[in-house]
Amino acid sequence: MNDCLFCKIIKGEIPSDKVYEDENIYAFKDINPKAPVHLLIIPKKHYATLNDLPDEEMGIIAEIHCVMKKLAVKFGVAESGYRVLANINKEGGQVVYHVHYHLIGGRQLRA
Repeated sequence: MNDCLFCKIIKGEIPSDKVYEDENIYAFKDINPKAPVHLLIIPKKHYATLNDLPDEEMGIIAEIHCVMKKLAVKFGVAESGYRVLANINKEGGQVVYHVHYHLIGGRQLRA
């Protein structure tokens, strides 16, 4: 996607505070954190929403969750607790149309 903010971040066209990268996944700190730890974990391949991810490529979601577990340990929230959140489409609160997950923690979170 040429206009996708997250694709530009992955390509290095827009700076980010990267915390993890491998062949398929990129993770970075949210620029407007909602808690002391607020990371975004995204697939490098562009999918606008979770609904656009083909069933045969759903394995990337498991990979993302494995990375989230590692990052929760790295950032010291694995034991105290953290939230994982994905917003899908407008009414779900999605702002950037590239599949992404928020890992949020580092303080008591409210329901």
